[in-house]
Amino acid sequence: MNINTREIKSFFYSQYFSDGLRMSIGILIPSMVLMQFNQFELGLTLSLGSLCICVIDNPGPATHKRNSMAVGNLCLFLVAVITGFARLNIYTLGLEITLFSFLFSMFTVYGNRAASVGTSSLLIMIFMMDKALPPSGVVAYSATILAGGIWYMLFSLIFFSIRPYRAAQQTLGESVSDIAKFLRIKADFYIPEKDIDESYRKLVSQQIYVSQHQDAVRELLFKSRLLVKESTAGSRILVLTFVDLVDMYEQILATHYDYGYIREKYKDTGILHEVARILHHMADEVDDIAYIVLSNTRKRHITDFNAELEKLKSKIDAIDKNDQETSNLVLKKILVNLRTLGESINNIYNYHKSKTTPKSTELRGDVEYTQFVTHQDYAPHIFFDNFSWGSGAFKHALRVSLVCLIGFVTAKTVSLGHHSYWVLLTIIVILKPGFSLSKQRNYHRLIGTICGGVIGILILNFIPDTTAQFVFLIIFMLGSYSFSRLNYVVSVIFTTPYVLILFKLLGVGLLNVAQERIIDTLIGSSIAFVASYVIFPTWEFELIQETLRDVIIANINYLITIAESLSGRITGTTMYKLARKDVYVKSANLSAAFERMTSEPKSKQRKVKDVHKFVVLNHILSSYIANIASGLMKRDIQQPHSEALKLVKKSITVLNESNKKLHGENIEFNIGKAPGVSDNEKTELSIEDTLLKEQLGFINKISYDIAKITDNILE
Repeated sequence: MNINTREIKSFFYSQYFSDGLRMSIGILIPSMVLMQFNQFELGLTLSLGSLCICVIDNPGPATHKRNSMAVGNLCLFLVAVITGFARLNIYTLGLEITLFSFLFSMFTVYGNRAASVGTSSLLIMIFMMDKALPPSGVVAYSATILAGGIWYMLFSLIFFSIRPYRAAQQTLGESVSDIAKFLRIKADFYIPEKDIDESYRKLVSQQIYVSQHQDAVRELLFKSRLLVKESTAGSRILVLTFVDLVDMYEQILATHYDYGYIREKYKDTGILHEVARILHHMADEVDDIAYIVLSNTRKRHITDFNAELEKLKSKIDAIDKNDQETSNLVLKKILVNLRTLGESINNIYNYHKSKTTPKSTELRGDVEYTQFVTHQDYAPHIFFDNFSWGSGAFKHALRVSLVCLIGFVTAKTVSLGHHSYWVLLTIIVILKPGFSLSKQRNYHRLIGTICGGVIGILILNFIPDTTAQFVFLIIFMLGSYSFSRLNYVVSVIFTTPYVLILFKLLGVGLLNVAQERIIDTLIGSSIAFVASYVIFPTWEFELIQETLRDVIIANINYLITIAESLSGRITGTTMYKLARKDVYVKSANLSAAFERMTSEPKSKQRKVKDVHKFVVLNHILSSYIANIASGLMKRDIQQPHSEALKLVKKSITVLNESNKKLHGENIEFNIGKAPGVSDNEKTELSIEDTLLKEQLGFINKISYDIAKITDNILE
């Protein structure tokens, strides 16, 4: 199948399109139904309530959706009533905008879902500020908005309950696709012509998306006991697929080598290009699995990696015969890694190969899956504890509050037409806690509005038929909500003509509205951009120490699981996988922080080269730890290994010193000598034990390198 066709089909099977379809239908139905009864104005008000609540309808378990939308509806009604009365006096309206902008922006301290509740509340405040209502009609109008919000909440929950596994299936498919992209980047390391530093940059960037999607899958699968504990094969297959997928990701991550060395040594043999080709072939297979999961279809598995790997083995053996002075152990290790990866791909594929239930869909191991998801604390003290200059959320809320006040004054004095709320709407959408995110949103908003405005004007001028315009409105509306999380600039390109067509159908002038929207967007964007630079700005170098500390602590805890195994103790699967997950999440956070840092003004980038070195060294460190940890976990009996244990303790001590320099608390680990093993006891080491010592020695070296880079960053 052509790759473009596959990508298009995958989009229509994806959660992005599913969410866009649900939101569009939920918003349109009240207006469409009531229009049939000559109550279009009432329908529009209900749709306004639906539009505000759909902002909260983010991916996640049904209970989280229900609770957040219920709180959102309560806020929706209260803010609508307060704004309806506050707007009667321009000073009380200005005061409300200032206070509410601060209050609801502070919701970010409770996570993304709570932040969306705050955004929903600010939206209804903005839409109500220019709504001419007599005092007697404020409560009734607000109640109608509430009814629209409740309608959308019920519609969304029913939509979700019809196919309870579908959201998890879609997110899982997107996660599988991320792994395929990650694998292709890993393949580039074996191509001598590819720049290693550029490959590392792509790798750590892709790691962000992998981590985000894996967290989303964990939320959907493990926060819902229905999916984990239910007896149906479908739910168990989803969990098993994800568990094996994370293990496969670890296998890909753990296959790390000195790529500069192997390129120099084997570049003329052609063997590295062969390894890269096989990895790309495996990535294609992983992409096939992603499509199978997304589309809920079956496909006959025809790839036999064993044949390709046998040919590769023959070439490696031939190199070994021709060059007997040097060892080809590294190539043999790569071959073993490829075999393991091929087996992992086949195992995951086997869960989905037929419509019949696989022979074994029992959840394996002693893992308690609910421990793998973060649980948000909504205690009131968290809100008030952030009332300090050391809190990024507090500075962001103050910034939003002041900028919204400036935007309100500007809208009332400079803005054209009757939709001055577009200035505030632009500010609310663009302003983010960090400068780089605000800058990116600003750019996307401007480009999207201008391009979308041109598209809207062309359609309305050259396609006068009302029915055709309405069809375009639905298409643009669907595109707007489908791309809102996937690609913001595309979402805005769809949103602008959707708004222009809507106003035209409502009888509002076309060119005036288009001109007004573009000008108001320019005003709002300019205010937001300047404010993000001069009003309580938050720069990444101010926060990077905390991110570095989190990564070091995660790696220390990962090493402790190795030390437990090497001391002869039995390390539970849950403990090991929790430590692994923490490293992946914290590493992705570090990569994201570094990317944000590089998009900030040059004058605000400090020690950026050293931070990049830290990111690469952290990736190498976690890869080697994962390699050792996965090998130890496969052993049925853990044998004490005192020499290796000393090396692990040494690495932990070095990392602990860096942790303390970053103002972290010392990580205590009470692991004594391996029981029954004397320090003076000399035993002949197996090849496996010798390799283990070499790997731990390299980890020790990387730990010292991380310590040096940390010192450079802190200078």
